[in-house]
Parts: sequence; structure tokens; C-alpha cells
Amino acid sequence: MRPLFHPALEDIRPEAILHALSDPVRAAIFARISGAGCVEACTNVAALGDRVIPKSSLSSHFKVLREAGLIRCERHGVEMRNHSRCAEVEARFPGLLSAIMGAYARAKSSEAVPE
Repeated sequence: MRPLFHPALEDIRPEAILHALSDPVRAAIFARISGAGCVEACTNVAALGDRVIPKSSLSSHFKVLREAGLIRCERHGVEMRNHSRCAEVEARFPGLLSAIMGAYARAKSSEAVPE
């Protein structure tokens, strides 16, 4: 089995992070992994709200997040375990992730407020 690509901290680029988090599904997956405070298996994030993400789409989303440097994935048997790299990314680009994820949170809360 070929090894997974994880960029070194100095190779992480803000445009890759912006691209990875420009998709609301990927942003929700990343928020779930980073908010869990522990390792998340791919199957644990397959359901987002009332929507179930197909396995093929899920693996594509994980690849984009991994190659952007936002998560680290490790194979354990047939399971893929995902770790957030928030602290590393925050050290390299202070405030970037909190600004992006905060914008999603504000947009989501404004959608929930009836007019």
C-alpha cells in the first residue's frame, strides 16, 4: 500500500487551506475532526446532520484536507484515523483557521434565526 502524502509544516500554503475549506462539506468535516479533541475515523464523520456522505466523496474530501495540511491520516487495519493539525497550522498562520471557521459558524447561526 502506498504511503499517504502529508505536507511538511513549511510547505503548507494558505491558498491550499482556503481551497480545502471553501467547500462547506469539507469545512464541516474539518470542524468535526478538530472539535472532537481526539482521533476520528472516516466512518464517524460520514453523517453530517441528516445527510450521509457517500464513501467515494468522503475519501475525496479527506484527500483535499490532508493534502492542504489540515489533517493527518493514519491507516489502522481497514480503518483510516484522522487527526487535526490545527495547532501546527495556527502556529504557521495565526488566526487563519479561526477566521474561516468563525465565518462558517456565523453564517450557519444567521441561517437558523427566523426573520
